[in-house]
Amino acid sequence: MNKINGYTEEEATGLIEYIYTGKNAGKTLSYLFETYGKEHSRAKGSVRNYYYAFLKKREDSRVRRILEGKDLSAGEIKPFTEEETDEMLKKVLAERKKGVSVRRAIINVSGGDEKLMLRMQNKYRNLLKKQPERVARAAQEAGIPEEKSFLQRKLEREIDALYSRLAIDLRKENDRLRAELEKLRSGKEE
Repeated sequence: MNKINGYTEEEATGLIEYIYTGKNAGKTLSYLFETYGKEHSRAKGSVRNYYYAFLKKREDSRVRRILEGKDLSAGEIKPFTEEETDEMLKKVLAERKKGVSVRRAIINVSGGDEKLMLRMQNKYRNLLKKQPERVARAAQEAGIPEEKSFLQRKLEREIDALYSRLAIDLRKENDRLRAELEKLRSGKEE
């Protein structure tokens, strides 16, 4: 079986046709990756990564043939420089110091530019996850309380969910015991 980056030629053709048809129907790439993934038991991110890797293989004659007549292209990925990352962090944290959420801070800093906002959001999330010490240092320099790490926030959510489940179980048990007590009381009065 002749594969292109892990998909059979038939699968690759199907994906490209799906994306091409969907884009012409006004659907977003994100939506198309998600729906294609669900229909084919693949993760949205896996579909996205395959699509972009496929588009970069234009030197392969099979890829050229599959893409022929379709105006599909991938914009060049523009990574943040270290200076841009530091500047973005300072600006986002300055907004956070005003008491706004990270999402609102990024919207404010990006000036409403949706592509920049998405890039900044992904970069900020990535920094929290992979370089928490860098975010903590920048937060300290900005004079704001330290941002919680990705794992800290995840653990807090899990603890909150556990408390909620326990509270529900305890309420049910309490209701059951009250009903039992009422039965005993009413039986005693007879």
